[in-house]
Amino acid sequence: MTGSTPVRPARVRTSAAPRRARTSREGGFAKGVAAMSCAFLLGGALAATPAVAATPQARGAASAQEGDLIEVTLDQLRPTQPSLGYDQIFYKLGRYSSTKDEDRGKFNKRFDDWCETNGQGEAASVDAGATLANPSSFTCSIPAGQETEDSLGAMKTVVVGPGGALYLTDGHHSLTSFWEAADGGPKTRIRLRVTANLSGLSTEAFWQKMKDDNQVWLKDENGRAITVDQLPSRLGLSRFHDDRYRSLVYFTRGIGYDQAAGSAEFLEFLWGSWVRDRDDLSRYDLTSFDSYLDAVRDTSRAMSDVPGDTVIAGGRTADEMGRLAAWNNGKVETKGEFGDLSVPLSDAKPGKLAFALDYRSRVPKSPSCTRTITGKHTDALLVTSGTTCLDNARLSGAVQVTSGANLVVRGSDITGAVQASGAGTVEICGSTVTGALSVTGTRDRVTLSGPGCTANTFNGPVLVTGTGSGARKA
Repeated sequence: MTGSTPVRPARVRTSAAPRRARTSREGGFAKGVAAMSCAFLLGGALAATPAVAATPQARGAASAQEGDLIEVTLDQLRPTQPSLGYDQIFYKLGRYSSTKDEDRGKFNKRFDDWCETNGQGEAASVDAGATLANPSSFTCSIPAGQETEDSLGAMKTVVVGPGGALYLTDGHHSLTSFWEAADGGPKTRIRLRVTANLSGLSTEAFWQKMKDDNQVWLKDENGRAITVDQLPSRLGLSRFHDDRYRSLVYFTRGIGYDQAAGSAEFLEFLWGSWVRDRDDLSRYDLTSFDSYLDAVRDTSRAMSDVPGDTVIAGGRTADEMGRLAAWNNGKVETKGEFGDLSVPLSDAKPGKLAFALDYRSRVPKSPSCTRTITGKHTDALLVTSGTTCLDNARLSGAVQVTSGANLVVRGSDITGAVQASGAGTVEICGSTVTGALSVTGTRDRVTLSGPGCTANTFNGPVLVTGTGSGARKA
């Protein structure tokens, strides 16, 4: 794909290179990240990344082979799953936007996460005002070209498909977190490890190979089968559905199960399918810290208690899927991973769940869909009542929303004008509108940006006036 440069590490060694001193890990750095101004138009050049060791003869992504490292921007990647555990993303975003790490004299976790994902260990130094969009503003403990076997193993993976398209096969949560971070975005650069080049296959043969190799997850957030045509076209939180069971399983890691070398592909989704079949999460209030913690405790105990030879999903037994025979690795509730998870937001070092729920509390709740439109449509759309949702839709035609009706647009492309007058709620996230956007006199809320709402591209004049007290507008 244009703009992707494959690289191989110049050499691999078993020990990390010495850290470069700029700002010491112990000394911390200036707190906070400058607020990112609301923008309708995505894109634009970002600062250059640190140099990487190139192959003697650089090839395009279409020619990248197994083991190559290719540097990409996030908007070049195509997903291979339809859903995410939103709460895992919300944990990351909550922590990335917090100063808790810096208050303890540490680097913000987003820099460690970027370095690890890039095959370079952890953050070694961070300038004041450093951003993910500008990797030259921080350094990693392992210089590019000196990666180790372990650091390469921590990288996310991609398969080269027909036409040189890049299909992400691991890292949807991590890279979506970088996309949604205030200092990240779709042009954030990262290196990925190529696991296969299938560019010579037809589209049909490519997807069959991906299915045979368990490199694509074709079930929605309710466990129902989908087709490859229903996969999101690119990353960005609003283009994925929220799988609450996948979120729950993330928080049980290290308590009821653990990942290990050779773990099953889509391990957390497989565990999530098992939990979905045996438990109803409506029994819990997943907006409440204590109730969510109860769900984690109950689920992780069930995972640990199940006999190790029990087939869980995909023909895999519980032991093959990393079941921990001793709940919480044999530690009492106040210790180990469960103890860490139980730490509230008020603490100097909160647990993952506290960060996740704090961030989720800032995300507006969408009205329930009474009509959902997906796929391609060529007619104009008139919304006169209820809530019409465009979900990964491709609409050619004008959209008009009349008084009291709601419009929710997520991960969609609209070619035509969008007009809403006196609507209840208008929510547009992770979408492209090619045409004029006019939203006036909205009674409840207008959301075009903010927590949980992937930035949009508006290719036309934008008018938003007379919104209700709950409105969010860019």
